[in-house]
Amino acid sequence: MSSTTIEIRQPVRQPKTVSHPEWLAARKAFLTKEKEFTRLRDELTRQRRALPWEKVEKRYEFDSASGKVALADLFNGRNQLIVYHFMFGPDWQEGCPSCSFVSDHFDGTLIHLTNRDTTLAVISRAPYAQIEAFKKRMGWNFPWVSSFASDFNFDYHVSFTPEDRASGKVEYNYAVGEFPSEEGPGFSVFAKDASGEVFHTFSSFGRGVDILMGTYNYLDLVPKGRDEDGLAHSMAWVRHHDRYSEGYIVDPTQKYVQPKKTGGSCCSGESDS
Repeated sequence: MSSTTIEIRQPVRQPKTVSHPEWLAARKAFLTKEKEFTRLRDELTRQRRALPWEKVEKRYEFDSASGKVALADLFNGRNQLIVYHFMFGPDWQEGCPSCSFVSDHFDGTLIHLTNRDTTLAVISRAPYAQIEAFKKRMGWNFPWVSSFASDFNFDYHVSFTPEDRASGKVEYNYAVGEFPSEEGPGFSVFAKDASGEVFHTFSSFGRGVDILMGTYNYLDLVPKGRDEDGLAHSMAWVRHHDRYSEGYIVDPTQKYVQPKKTGGSCCSGESDS
């Protein structure tokens, strides 16, 4: 095995072993911190919901299975809409593995969200035919539309022009700088008022997307955690779910690699997602 690869099934580093009373005392002390964190999270969530809204003035249209649809149509009769910005460029051979990891969590939530007046939709710049083919390969059912002929991705700062990337002036996650890909991950929230007008209420990018990944919450519970320390790109271990194999290894020096383009080229760099 190369010195630049990591075998996934390394032994767990074990802290000290104690008696049950000592274990229980430590667990109760930590429970106090957990409850404090829960209260802080609830307050932050309340403040998020209280943020001001901005009216969506531009008409956006997307390609879907039923033809052209507007942003307002994506609500599907409900008053709240969550859009996941999936990294899938117009000439990419496949969708981003990290975004695919996020999207593996979506289908099970749909029935619950729809019964809480909320619709979830995914938007990418790839042409609709490419989206449908990849969606079929991955076995997903959530609604996914193409913004290929729209400014939507650029206006919500999840797609970037070659000129902006070359100048190092990409606007992403409320800051301006360099970015390793022509597409970026994130999600945006929209709402309708009583008159049917659409408003943008919230967007989050980078580590803000963590909240959508239940697998990370599971991994945070186990002794090894996410086990991403030392990786040049924290999600270098992630694969499309049809490309994992027993005993696969991870190159800790691998930076973010954008999926190959249909012409066979690709680019790479670091990611903060």
